[in-house]
Amino acid sequence: MKIAQIAPLCEAVPPRLYGGTERVVAHLSDALVDAGHAVTLFAAADADTRAVLVPVRDRAIRLDPAPLKSELAAHLSMLHEVHARADEFDVLHFHLDLLHYPVFADCA
Repeated sequence: MKIAQIAPLCEAVPPRLYGGTERVVAHLSDALVDAGHAVTLFAAADADTRAVLVPVRDRAIRLDPAPLKSELAAHLSMLHEVHARADEFDVLHFHLDLLHYPVFADCA
């Protein structure tokens, strides 16, 4: 199965410090790879994963020293990338609360 995991961008996957959701995404993605699935992880480039990583920003937001950062803009940019590639996957697994709903209304 081709599975896209779409992670929050606030923390690295897995997180360096706090980050429950990001830790779950990391373990789930690696376990799915181990089970033989083709997993693609949309996350920040500092992710450590056995899945195919699609880096949508250089670093997770919270520990990024860059002065200009918008959590919302980063997530919307990632969702745009996922939407453009949605047909490549059997399953899109979002870990973003409800943020993806308006972007993926056509895929419901």
